Parts: sequence; structure tokens; C-alpha cells
Amino acid sequence: MMHSEYKWLDRIDSPDDLKKLSDSDLRQYCDELRQYIIEQCSSNPGHLASSLGAVELAVALHYVFNTPDDKIVWDVGHQTYAHKIITGRREAFRTNRKLGGISGFPRMSESPYDAFGGGHASVSISAAFGMAKAAELKGEQRQVVAVIGDGSMTGGLAF
Repeated sequence: MMHSEYKWLDRIDSPDDLKKLSDSDLRQYCDELRQYIIEQCSSNPGHLASSLGAVELAVALHYVFNTPDDKIVWDVGHQTYAHKIITGRREAFRTNRKLGGISGFPRMSESPYDAFGGGHASVSISAAFGMAKAAELKGEQRQVVAVIGDGSMTGGLAF
């Protein structure tokens, strides 16, 4: 059950729901999303700072791109908390990193929105390029986005 102070958080269960929000509602949703991540991480520690820093990025990517047909490859898996919540795992997020719960990182078997099961290995660019090239060779029209940062650029594979 959601807290009564949330106007949008309990109404967004997919990127399609997100796309119905106005600009001002998106700002409020980001604030609510950030508050929810803080609440959950206060009782179930996780990767708080990196996820808080990626809230607007996750919202913008799911708002602009047609996920899961378009692919988002997250290099730093612990930045994906907002992504997981946006993509229908809000309630499951309470089990994040717990035995039998959802993963703290993208997991392809967990959701069609998790395009690549990465953690922190500087592989997002090469994985996204491979997905884009495969789509091109198959004649599929899709966008593929690599999200890289938080130290991943220090890995040689990123170059």
C-alpha cells in the first residue's frame, strides 16, 4: 500500500502510464520516486546515491523511448532502481536484494525491460552496439541506448 502523500507513484506501473503525465506531473513523479527509493533503502540498504542521481534520467529515457521495444542498456546496474520501479516492479522493489526478491541489478529473466544483465563492467556501449547491429541486420526498427557513467568509463572495454 502506498503512502497517501504520493499522487503519482502508485499510478505508474509502466512507461506507457508515465507518458500520460504532463511536464509538471513528471517533476512531481520524480520527487515521489526519489522519496520512495529513500524510504525503501532506509529499511533495506542498497545503492542509494547512484540510484537517486539517475531518477530523472530513467524517467526521461522511458518517456522518450518506446521501451521495451527500444532497448536501454544500463552499465551500472545499481543505478536502475527508478528504472525497475517505472517498469512495474514498484511493490517488488520492497524485496530488492533480499533472498527470493528482485535483483539489485538488471536481470533479463526478471523483466522484458531489462535488456541486458549487467552490473558494473564497462560493457554497455559494446552490448548496445551489438543489439543495434543485430536489429539492423534483422531489419528491425529500434533504438538502443547505452547508459554509462559512475566510474564505468575507466574500464578499457568502454573505449
